[in-house]
Amino acid sequence: MVEAFVLIQTEVGRAEVVAEQVAGLTGVLSAESVTGPYDVVARVGAATLTELTKTVVPAVAGVSGITRTLTCPIATGAHL
Repeated sequence: MVEAFVLIQTEVGRAEVVAEQVAGLTGVLSAESVTGPYDVVARVGAATLTELTKTVVPAVAGVSGITRTLTCPIATGAHL
């Protein structure tokens, strides 16, 4: 499995709602609202990097209320 953290910026006041919606998506392992430069941090996973970048990450980015995302793949050996 290939995993990544997706750092999410949201519209003002939408962090909790966005975190709940993201948490319900296929491939999302966890999603939490946080403080700091990003509003939500999600951990996502898929069988391959291609599946992660073509399916899971776009689904996350498509959630209403998200203004920007930054995807950080987790280096777990030969998977990347």
